Amino acid sequence: METREIPRLGRDASVIGLGTWQLGADWGDVSLGDAVAVLDAAYDSGVRFFDTADAYGDGASERAIGTFLRTRGYTDVVVATKIGRRVMPQRADVYTLDNFRAWTDRSRENLGVDTLDLVQLHCPPTSVYADDEVFAALDTLVSEGRIAAYGVSVETRDEALAAIARPNLASVQLVFNAFRQAPIAGVLPAAAAAGVGLIARVPLASGLLSGKYDENSTFAENDHRTYNRDGSAFDIGETFAGVDFATGLEAVRRLAPLVPADATMAQFALRWIIDQPGISTVIPGARNADQARGNAAAAVAPISDDVQAQIAAVYEELIAPQIGQRW
Repeated sequence: METREIPRLGRDASVIGLGTWQLGADWGDVSLGDAVAVLDAAYDSGVRFFDTADAYGDGASERAIGTFLRTRGYTDVVVATKIGRRVMPQRADVYTLDNFRAWTDRSRENLGVDTLDLVQLHCPPTSVYADDEVFAALDTLVSEGRIAAYGVSVETRDEALAAIARPNLASVQLVFNAFRQAPIAGVLPAAAAAGVGLIARVPLASGLLSGKYDENSTFAENDHRTYNRDGSAFDIGETFAGVDFATGLEAVRRLAPLVPADATMAQFALRWIIDQPGISTVIPGARNADQARGNAAAAVAPISDDVQAQIAAVYEELIAPQIGQRW
C-alpha cells in the first residue's frame, strides 16, 4: 500500500487508513471479536493508520485497538486518537492542561502505550482555535512525553485554516468526500504548504457513497444515521456528510456509471479522495473484515481527469446548492 509522509508527525501513513468509530458505538452493536477481525483484515491489507477517540464507546474502540496491537505484537501502526468529546455539550472552558493530562492518561491506559502517537482535539468549540493557552498546553503534553504530536478534528473550513496556522500542529482531520468538495480550493493547498497532514473522515458519507442503500433502507435505533439525521445529537455534517438522504441517493445513481468494472462504488469514492493533492490518508470505517479488505483495495489506479470533471459536475448540480458554504 502507498504511504504518505506527514511531515510534522515524522511518520508515514498508509493512504487508506481505518476509522474505528464503528468499533465503539453509534453504528449498532459490534462485539470485541468482530472488532479484532476488522483490525486483522485491515492490517493484513496494508493499513497502517488507525483513527479512534476516547468517546467511541467511552473508550471501547481504544481498548480494542490496544488489545489488538498488544496481542499481535505490531509496532508499525500509527494510532491517532481524539480527546474532548466525552464532555457534552462541549464547552471551551474544559480545554485545559489538567484535563488534557487526565484525558490522555486515560487514552494511554486504554491503548496500553506510554506515548500516544497523535492526539487530536475532537471537534472543539470554534473559540478554542484562537486560544493560545490551549495550544501551549498541547505543547506541554509533547514535552512531557504523553503525546508525540497533536492535531485537530474540525467541522468547518475556517476552523481548519485557523488550526493550520498553528506552528506545531501536525494534522487536521475533516469531513471530505465527493459530496463535500469545498475544501479543495483553500484548505488542501494551505495544509500542503504548511506541511500539515490532512486526514479525510466520513469518506463514504456515512455509507451513501457505498452505493448499497436506497429509499427503503433503514438503520438501527442506536445508529446515528437514524437519530442524528436532523443534527439533534451532534453536527449534522457528520451524518451523510450533511446531505439530504434522497439527494445523496440520486447523486450516487448519477455517479454509478463512472465506476470502473473492476471496482465498487465505495472503492471509487475512496480513490477520488486520495487523488486530491494534499490528502495524507482517508479513514473509512468497517463493520466486518470484508469491508475492511474492500476499503484497502481502493488504492488502485488514479481516476482520469475526464471522470474527475464528471464527478465535479454532479457535485455542482445536486450537492453544492443544498449544502452551500456551510462547511
